[in-house]
Amino acid sequence: MTESSASELEEKVASLRKEHEQLESRLGSMVNDPLVDDLEIQALKKQKLHIKDSIALIETRLRG
Repeated sequence: MTESSASELEEKVASLRKEHEQLESRLGSMVNDPLVDDLEIQALKKQKLHIKDSIALIETRLRG
């Protein structure tokens, strides 16, 4: 792996972590709101999990 591609992957991880944090914050405010649809919360949780999996995959590639 070249230094350039490793740098790009690290930037992608940073971007994904930021997106994950934003979803976590959004979910935190939505969970206690009785007006929020449970399906919307479930969809955001799935999106958050997908991001977490993507981060893990990229980090594995960076180490290997």
